Amino acid sequence: MTRRRWIADTWTAGTASLTGDQAAHLARVLRATPGQVFDVVAGGFLHRGEITSVSGDRIDFLLHEELESDTSLPVHLLLAVFKFDPMEWAIEKATELGVAHITPIAARRTDKHLAQSAAKRVERWRRIAVEASKQSRRSTIPVIDEPTALKPALEHSAAEPNLTRILLSETEQNTTLADALAKSPLDGIALAIGPEGGWAADEMNIFSSHNWQPVTLGPRILRAETAVIASIAITSSVYMQREPGDDLRG
Repeated sequence: MTRRRWIADTWTAGTASLTGDQAAHLARVLRATPGQVFDVVAGGFLHRGEITSVSGDRIDFLLHEELESDTSLPVHLLLAVFKFDPMEWAIEKATELGVAHITPIAARRTDKHLAQSAAKRVERWRRIAVEASKQSRRSTIPVIDEPTALKPALEHSAAEPNLTRILLSETEQNTTLADALAKSPLDGIALAIGPEGGWAADEMNIFSSHNWQPVTLGPRILRAETAVIASIAITSSVYMQREPGDDLRG
């Protein structure tokens, strides 16, 4: 039987602890007792963890051997803020598919009310990512940034010289995402997905000035949450077929 996996709230060398809701669920619902063994993720590493003590709001583990675990997909998703219910779904699925980093973008066509409320939703988005990480048995939780405007986000990404920068664009007709990835190093990948109505003209100019490659997912216009799933799935497929840093000279 597959052991249940938990993501530690605190840890030191050789020990880890669950606190708050996680501890309460394990103690009261699953009736945890000392001596039980679970998989415990601590500091991005997966261990076999043995419970040493149980209280209502804290469970302590002794960490045994480190176990083999997956690595996150080296994808930084720049995701324009859109309607919160489908955006939460997109964040959950992006986490399950392995993205490492998500930056919510207050885009030109993001509804003003959503843009103003986004900062209050970040903690909820992070909790969704934690639960999705546990459900999908990840050993890392994606970083979810505070919402930001487009230009500072692109300026920040410009500091990463080996990053492959991909812009999903409704106006691009020829270069597909798979084609662009096949011709690029995959040490790090940034994907930008716009809001309902797409990126505005001035935003497209900002992307162009920061050397982002526009690509298409095909002839159909996809909802933002659908584009998230499709683009990450394609990226993951290309990434798994080719090791990062492979020589692309043919």
